[in-house]
Amino acid sequence: MTESTSSLRRQLWQQTWPMAIGVLALLGFQLVDSAFIARLGTQPLAAQSFTFPLSFLIIGVQVGMGIAIAALISRTLGADDMARARRLGTLVLFGGSALMAVLMLIMWLAQTPLFTLLGADTPTRALIRAYWGPQLLANWLGAVLYFGYSLFRAHGDTRLPGKLMVVTSLLNLGLDPLLIFGVGDWSGWGLPGAAWATAIAFAIGIWLLVRRLRSHDWLARHGLRREVRESSGPFVTIAGPAMVSQLMPPLSAMLATWVVAGLGETAVAAWGLASRLETLSLMVVLALTMSLPPWLGRCYGAGDWPRIEALMMLAARTAAIWQLGLGIVMAVAAPWVAVALSGNPEIRDELAMLIRWLLPSYSLLGLCMLVVSASNALGWPMRAMLLSFMRLFVCYLPCLALGAWLAGVFGVAWGAALGNVLAGGLAWGIFRRSLKRRMATAE
Repeated sequence: MTESTSSLRRQLWQQTWPMAIGVLALLGFQLVDSAFIARLGTQPLAAQSFTFPLSFLIIGVQVGMGIAIAALISRTLGADDMARARRLGTLVLFGGSALMAVLMLIMWLAQTPLFTLLGADTPTRALIRAYWGPQLLANWLGAVLYFGYSLFRAHGDTRLPGKLMVVTSLLNLGLDPLLIFGVGDWSGWGLPGAAWATAIAFAIGIWLLVRRLRSHDWLARHGLRREVRESSGPFVTIAGPAMVSQLMPPLSAMLATWVVAGLGETAVAAWGLASRLETLSLMVVLALTMSLPPWLGRCYGAGDWPRIEALMMLAARTAAIWQLGLGIVMAVAAPWVAVALSGNPEIRDELAMLIRWLLPSYSLLGLCMLVVSASNALGWPMRAMLLSFMRLFVCYLPCLALGAWLAGVFGVAWGAALGNVLAGGLAWGIFRRSLKRRMATAE
């Protein structure tokens, strides 16, 4: 190992581990949240599972904006223009929060046709309606918090976002059983209690973040109108394709849920738990997609392409090895994991089958996610969007639908796994060729 590689590995670890712990805490509470709801019965769990695609869509919009925030600010810092970085930080923090509020309102007004289209029947839609209002509030508070995280990450601070993810997750875990099941003579709020627990935890997180933000000179009060005129074009150039890239997974999730809904309510409940487990198992990859782009953006601003290549190779090896090892362990432990997450024997069996097939395939899925994230940071937003489209609509969904048609839930499991493997291999090959051409041009 050369000194340069050793130094890069140490720096990558220092940037990534706070985000990995934060992502683990954040996704862990979401999984436990679903496990609590599973104790209410199959129908409440299925109701929550129907909301996942729309929640993923909301998250896709906020992540797309967060990508643009991190890319523009990190490139500006790489070019040593702190004044403009302050103006950009102010615009995206407050403008993004307003746009997300509008999106939440649209989601509330359009809930009946959306959930009907996803396959939810009338009793399930009644459960969803009581849950969807507080869940949208929680989603908006989570978006505001995420924009604050993006600002800190763009300035190279991954520790505070990681700490706040842990704090909000612990708060949520403490509030979940209280608000879902109640205490003493109070029977709790059931399914909506899970959403209120998340909303309260995120509100406290925002309060803590604002207190910390006041100690940094990262926001501006002057020159904002001029900055809107100058930066709206670059922001849309990055955020537009990034949002489309991030909106493809929730659209794909909606279509996948629609396919799985044809296999029955139990299959939807198992698929919902598997979706929660998927995001939790990808915590290291998700942390890398948060910590790596600002670093790549600074290298891009400085024109340091050899360092970009070294960073990507190191990140790819780390993601692939970690995910494959974790996938094998989870596949072996699938029966016990399924028992821990669900009390229904039918859900347990189908969930165990999904875990065995899907978890090992995330080693290749992780590579695809890294490539899409890096492409946005390196000025290739259209390429990132096309790679996301290829992954979901050329590889993943066709294989999943074919598997469901041929073999039911078992076919869904191996079909989705095959789609992940194909997508990861194709994305990494395309990225390597593009990077080599760009380095040759720079030389």
